[in-house]
Amino acid sequence: MSDQNPAGTGESPKKFQPYVPENIEMKEFTLRAMLLGLVLTVVLGAANAYLGLRAGITIAATYPAAVIAMAVIRAWKGSLLEENIARTAGSIGESVAAGAIFTVPAFLIAKAWPSFRPADAYWKATALMVVGSVLGVLFVSLVRRVMVEDPELPFPESVAASEIHKAGQRGAEAAKYLFWNIGVGGVVYMLGRFGLFASDRDFHFPVGNLGHSQVRLGAAGNTNIVAAGGATTFAAPSVSPAYLGVGYIIGLKLAAIQFSGGVLAWGLMVPLLIYFLGPQLRHYLPADTPDDWATMAVAVWRFIVRPIAVGGMLVGAAYTLYKMRSSLTVGLGKAFRDLRQTADEQAKLSRTERYMSSKTVFGLIALMFVLMCMLYIHLTGLVWPAILAAVVLIIVGFFFATVSGSLVGMIGSSNNPISGLTLSTLIIAALLMVSLGVSGMSGVAAVLGVAAVVCVSSAVAGELLQDFKVGYILGGTPQKIQMAELIAVVVASLVMYFPLMLLHEANIKAGGIGFGDRQLSAPQAGLMATLALGIVGGDMPWPLVVVGILMGIAMIMMQVRSPMLVAVGMYLPFETTFAIFIGGVFRTLGDWLAKRRGFNHAQMARVENAGVLTASGLIAGEAVLGLVWAGLQFAPAWTRTQLFTNPSYWAGMVVMLGLALLMIRLPLSSAGDPNEPAPPTAMM
Repeated sequence: MSDQNPAGTGESPKKFQPYVPENIEMKEFTLRAMLLGLVLTVVLGAANAYLGLRAGITIAATYPAAVIAMAVIRAWKGSLLEENIARTAGSIGESVAAGAIFTVPAFLIAKAWPSFRPADAYWKATALMVVGSVLGVLFVSLVRRVMVEDPELPFPESVAASEIHKAGQRGAEAAKYLFWNIGVGGVVYMLGRFGLFASDRDFHFPVGNLGHSQVRLGAAGNTNIVAAGGATTFAAPSVSPAYLGVGYIIGLKLAAIQFSGGVLAWGLMVPLLIYFLGPQLRHYLPADTPDDWATMAVAVWRFIVRPIAVGGMLVGAAYTLYKMRSSLTVGLGKAFRDLRQTADEQAKLSRTERYMSSKTVFGLIALMFVLMCMLYIHLTGLVWPAILAAVVLIIVGFFFATVSGSLVGMIGSSNNPISGLTLSTLIIAALLMVSLGVSGMSGVAAVLGVAAVVCVSSAVAGELLQDFKVGYILGGTPQKIQMAELIAVVVASLVMYFPLMLLHEANIKAGGIGFGDRQLSAPQAGLMATLALGIVGGDMPWPLVVVGILMGIAMIMMQVRSPMLVAVGMYLPFETTFAIFIGGVFRTLGDWLAKRRGFNHAQMARVENAGVLTASGLIAGEAVLGLVWAGLQFAPAWTRTQLFTNPSYWAGMVVMLGLALLMIRLPLSSAGDPNEPAPPTAMM
């Protein structure tokens, strides 16, 4: 909380003092800081693209970017504010990646684009990302001051990042945990790819007895008998450093909620449907594979259970926004009041209060609007519907960018419900297209185009406001932060297509279908495509979606913490949610051992920091090497030589045990002296 004027004292409130005083000039926006930031934004953005397409989750890059920027800039004997610029530019790529993976693959899944090859997709995808990310920077620039200076917004991750920069003497130690485990995660992933161990395994078991099982619909002796029986499959947890790291960072409670969705899908719905549909499904099995029930179980999950999950996600998104209605209303009110600031008032501002002028911001927004109109006309082949879509985007985009910033101030960017905001935008745009009589792929493309820009814009806006807050605490110049962000988002947008294309094409090369495949599930993009096709194209399996909606309402009535997370768990492959859950278990075991050893607050903070950095390193290691492996799909076959023809999953269990020891023991060993002061915690 801030220093407020105590009632009745007559004292004026204390003015906030940044770490670097406003009258001190220090190296800040330098070439080396920007180059480091751009490298980080590409690497961390690509890593999050990999993670999001496979696991449906992205991890905020602020913390690892702060650690890397601090370690490198200090090695170059740079300044604190240079570190801040490098971290600012380096963390924004994650937001561009999040916006991209949630929406861009949807164009291909919905068949609005003929392929994802560069000739068909690069400039369209890049234009959507550039327009969305630049708009995100501009929108939040209009509301930045009142939100950054609001004492009611705690900005947990911003405070943590700023404290990391202040506690620079621990930088080398923090970087050690991160970089070491990047290597471990990458090596483990590649050993699995080369066949030293099996990363996944499915277990098959019967559900009833086909040809003998039956359900009697009536009392004993009744002849209303339904034939039943079949077989289903159950996946073991993936041996994945990235999934385990995600579970460790989000913790057991959130990991368990998501895993519960997988249990509902594969422990209840799929077996139940297989049991009743078995005799009918048998006729659809290929003649030469009479026992290929695993394929049918996956088909049941993909085409029956997943639409139910879509309904649950819709309710989850609406419920998330409803719970935050008070903070959203307050944040928007303050944002509009801030627009009335005059030019004279801006001219009197000190270095730490200098922002890009409102005239420049509004001029760039107007330019983006013109570009959007041209882009949507190109995407859809329609003129007035495209222009109307651009108008809707400006209004809804500004609203949701402000909403995103407010939510980041309350709960941090790791928990920002971008997919919920995008779903709301998509439904608004879809209903608008239907009301205008627009149908077919032109309407689907327009809807997805609006959703993509708003999604990227909202993600970038939240991350930028978080960066503004870090700069506010440290004493950075806001105008230079804005310049760094604009450069970084454009660079990230120009290159983000390539990791997406690489993963998609490599999955096809390995025998998959690309986006939407079990190994590249892209759950949010699949949801966007389903909704756009369903509302505009009339291809929505509404009975299944309504069942999911009612299921979501029931979860709200049962006071489930996050119906959205449960529905996402139903949508993701079971081995993914299972592995994330195991990672959460590792975190809980480590915390339990730390408490059992009697660690004090300072030691627990050091254990938490080391644990989050260890998990972040494992995630980044697998993500980076995952992109390398995807590239190897286009290289000669000898580059992918398998160590064992039939690798063992039990060997994989040994590897997972080794990762467990690493993720539990390494943080515990970093507890340090109980008399040392507590460092800032990661607050992930």
